[in-house]
Amino acid sequence: MKTKNVYKIIFIQLGEIYEVFAKQIYQSDMYGFIEVEEYIFNKDKQLVVDPSSEKLKKEFNKVERSYIPVNSILRIDEVNETGEAKIKENKGQISPLPINIQPPKKS
Repeated sequence: MKTKNVYKIIFIQLGEIYEVFAKQIYQSDMYGFIEVEEYIFNKDKQLVVDPSSEKLKKEFNKVERSYIPVNSILRIDEVNETGEAKIKENKGQISPLPINIQPPKKS
């Protein structure tokens, strides 16, 4: 029997690189967005607490669903187990793709 996988989503938010885990992702009915539901955060008690992980837990604490613009997503991986959600500093090496997501105009 196949175990239920989770998704690791890496995206740019306000100049920082977010890495989060979720149980469900899919293309939104809202054009140009990906929907992310059921965020997963490690609930294990650790001696060392990562401040960026705690910030993410607070930011997404009561969020049921997020709509992330397609052009800010860097990567989506389907993984067998979760890791630690984190925020990394963008040192100017990564920028979102400039994608025109507007439908073509009818003549």
